[in-house]
Amino acid sequence: MSLLKLCKGDLLTRVLATGTFDLLHPGHLHYLSEARKLGNELYVIVARESMIKHKPKPVIPENQRVTMVNSLDVVDKAVLGSETNIYEPIKNIKPDVITIGYDQKFSSDSIEKNLEELGINAKVVRINKLSDCSLCSSGKIIDRILERYC
Repeated sequence: MSLLKLCKGDLLTRVLATGTFDLLHPGHLHYLSEARKLGNELYVIVARESMIKHKPKPVIPENQRVTMVNSLDVVDKAVLGSETNIYEPIKNIKPDVITIGYDQKFSSDSIEKNLEELGINAKVVRINKLSDCSLCSSGKIIDRILERYC
């Protein structure tokens, strides 16, 4: 694992989290806080609407989602993902650790294999679900709104 050097000679571990982050909720905050604990610099890639194929398109536009994530104290920098290749921004960020959420449909092994093929040496860590959170899903929030107001 490559570690970046700070001016003081301390080691810096760069962590990368990814996600859609639509309708920001406690589950997102848990995911990002847990990711941050794995290092001392947290970058976040916010998925582009055009790249989201596995669930309904986000309610919140991508520029607003990245702005919201950037405003969180645990996040050092949030960027929009690529519109063509999910690994493209990872090459620029050069993370030591990549986190994925408990509900993200990626296999840690397949991500590590793809990273290795690209010459990126990063550990992949799946973050556990926040327990006791009935509205820790954008879909559940939407369902609750529909129940109450429609």
